[in-house]
Amino acid sequence: MSTKQKSMNVAILGLFSAITVVLQILSYAVKIGTFNLSLVLIPIVLAAVLYGPKYGAIVGGVFGAIVTIASAMGMDAGGNVLFQSAPLLTTLVCLGKGAFAGFFAGLIAKPLKAKNIYLAVLSAAIIAPVTNTGLFVLSMFAFFRDTLTVWADGADVVYYAIVGLIGVNFIIELVINLVLSPVVLRVTKAFSK
Repeated sequence: MSTKQKSMNVAILGLFSAITVVLQILSYAVKIGTFNLSLVLIPIVLAAVLYGPKYGAIVGGVFGAIVTIASAMGMDAGGNVLFQSAPLLTTLVCLGKGAFAGFFAGLIAKPLKAKNIYLAVLSAAIIAPVTNTGLFVLSMFAFFRDTLTVWADGADVVYYAIVGLIGVNFIIELVINLVLSPVVLRVTKAFSK
């Protein structure tokens, strides 16, 4: 790989990472009811589709790092509870769910991209939030079961996880990704010409 290409790759990663940081920080300020409006998976999906699983994982890891920092600082109340009880484990969960969301988005998009880039984007826009939320919920059951039980406040823990942790927040995140990822791709393609 040439020096020019390496520089271009660093610039692309920097751009997607910066957009991810800004969108994640904004998500703590913009709420729909009690849920944060999260647009952060869009740059992760686009990096994964346009540049592959490695780029998706790196940008997803940046997302995970911002979530970890926000959790440690108390910007994310639930994340702060987890961080206070197990900082290293919380960090690993945040970094892992973000990186895997980007990686799997890129992995599923890679074979579809040559056939139809919009199909690749839609597929990646589905797999990223499914992976991100799925790994979070699995981590809650595997590592933070006591906290999950407290949060459920006497309700069935599985029911709480489905309705409280996944529920509306996941649906909003999924719809936002399905609608906006192809739109942003189209705009990006128009400006790159």
